[in-house]
Amino acid sequence: MSVKKVGVSIIGGGLMGREIAAALSRWSALIDHPVVPELVGVADINPAALEWFKTVPTVEILTTDYHDLLSDPRVDVVYVAVRHDLHEQIYTDVIRSGKSLLAEKPFGIDGKAADAIMQAVNETPESFVRCSSEIPFFPGAQWAINYIQSGALGQIIEARSSFLHSSDFDQEKAINWKRQVQFCGEAGVMNDLGMHTFHVPLRLGWKPSSVYAVLQNIVPQRPDGKGGIAECDTWDNATLHLSVPHKDKSATEETFPLTVEVKRIEPGEKNTWLLEVKGTKGGVRFSTKNPKTVEVFALVDVPGVGKEQSWQRIDAGSQSVWPTVTGGIFEFGFSDSILQMWAAFLAEREGQLGGKFGPALPEEAALTHKIYAAAIASQEKQRVEKI
Repeated sequence: MSVKKVGVSIIGGGLMGREIAAALSRWSALIDHPVVPELVGVADINPAALEWFKTVPTVEILTTDYHDLLSDPRVDVVYVAVRHDLHEQIYTDVIRSGKSLLAEKPFGIDGKAADAIMQAVNETPESFVRCSSEIPFFPGAQWAINYIQSGALGQIIEARSSFLHSSDFDQEKAINWKRQVQFCGEAGVMNDLGMHTFHVPLRLGWKPSSVYAVLQNIVPQRPDGKGGIAECDTWDNATLHLSVPHKDKSATEETFPLTVEVKRIEPGEKNTWLLEVKGTKGGVRFSTKNPKTVEVFALVDVPGVGKEQSWQRIDAGSQSVWPTVTGGIFEFGFSDSILQMWAAFLAEREGQLGGKFGPALPEEAALTHKIYAAAIASQEKQRVEKI
């Protein structure tokens, strides 16, 4: 197989920018991937953020002006991880430059910004665009997705998709941009974490028709880091009760309930993603809290008793969308999920993903903003809102 080199650059040299750089350095772990990416450039308005990237031997461009990356022929693909209020301008600039884009969620601070980004996508077909969502690339999540798609669950009865952590549990933690509407957006925690919870349901074709939302601003004030107090005007936690039309027109019920939870303050959780789906013939659930295990529900024949209900455990191993040199019996982690997301992104860009699970589509990312807007309206009016 011929291998193509792809020049990658990063806009935003913070936590996720460094994670991506680390993931690309492990590319040789992938087996027979059609491309080899090289991190050639990084842009950040803070020069101090660029210091770490000087340790990456392939990086040739370090700049405080991201336009330098967009005009450089060595750059083919751009990954962007910046504040939500900066998405629209930077994303549209990247897309219209003709570079490919892997963009962080929520794909714009609100629906208007997402629409502007989608317009750029539609007007620039040479730019391959996807939205980042790495957690569903855990092998257990992929096992669950494939099992659901197989039809083994029968008619879907109910589903739950959640992303739970406790990053804001400490009430003395100083305010940051994610706790301010002007930077994070009115959707708050939904903007920050929601794509992780909607990536799989939307990929399965579950497009909700209505929502009843319970949104919580649990800590309305925090230290401002300067000795004073600042207002926290975004939602900390969101629980969305959604109705999803059955794709099967013969279903006895027109819709099934999908519960989506996105929470920054969930006691007992550090960074947990979970998916649980139950149907008339079976069920499946997976949580990153127990990353090696997938649970499958089935009816078991018990001699002398008959059929009994049983949740059975299966070890998922290490293999995800793209095969790696790692032994199948070994463990998988967050860094591996980022590598898998990038493997899927670049393979799909080359037309060689072969129908396997890929990063979130621009259309899926844009749709989440319609869901969030309906959820905000539901909270304000205390009623079910159509989407």
